[in-house]
Amino acid sequence: MQNLITTFGWEHLDHPPYSPLLVPSDFHFFLHPKSFLVGRWFHEDSEVKEAITMCFAKQETSFDDEGIQKLVPRYDKCLKNRGYYVEM
Repeated sequence: MQNLITTFGWEHLDHPPYSPLLVPSDFHFFLHPKSFLVGRWFHEDSEVKEAITMCFAKQETSFDDEGIQKLVPRYDKCLKNRGYYVEM
């Protein structure tokens, strides 16, 4: 694959380092739907879509902003560590 990338003159970008501080599933946005859906059973995809829509409709308008603001210290910690693994 490296040779093919070189042949086409493409720039090779390394994968960013993994850190559990930056895992999207741990992000504020996903925590609420996860807890909202625990123990619920759905028979149709449409039921899941409706439940998720209701879950987000009930959120305060500040919900998204609060979640994004929680990422700032996480990214700062990762940057200060020069992208190396960051412990919680």
